[in-house]
Amino acid sequence: MKNSVLINFINLTSNEKEMVLEWRNHPNIKRWMYTQEDISLDNHLNFIKSLKNNNEKLYFLVKKESSYIGVIDFTNIKKNRADIGLYSNPQIYGNGSLLMEIICDYGFNTLKIKKLVAEVFVSNKKAFNLYNKFNFKETGTKIINNKEVICMELKNENR
Repeated sequence: MKNSVLINFINLTSNEKEMVLEWRNHPNIKRWMYTQEDISLDNHLNFIKSLKNNNEKLYFLVKKESSYIGVIDFTNIKKNRADIGLYSNPQIYGNGSLLMEIICDYGFNTLKIKKLVAEVFVSNKKAFNLYNKFNFKETGTKIINNKEVICMELKNENR
């Protein structure tokens, strides 16, 4: 986590906003999202604007030294819990664990969340293994877009 910087989406430069959109629309990223269609620049910019007055969502671009390595997010932020998400820069591999460390640190130590909640498609073995590595526990399954999703959570005391 050393040398890592979190840039709140509401503070991104125009170039950073376009870069994040390019990542999000990348086939290797969007295939694991609930919304799998390409997102337009207008929709992306409107989404970022909407974050300014939303206390239940935080999105960050993560930069390590001089490289942008990925995106982390906290949604449905409540007193004791938050849903989390992450994706790596599609041109750089091997940063999933670092992004997860940052999520856990920020979620538990800065936001003071007691429980982080994640959802992952059954077919996304890489993400499932990452959550397991960080001691997330399965809490159930559901169907989203005709695909099975595993619900997982990590309680602060269990990390």
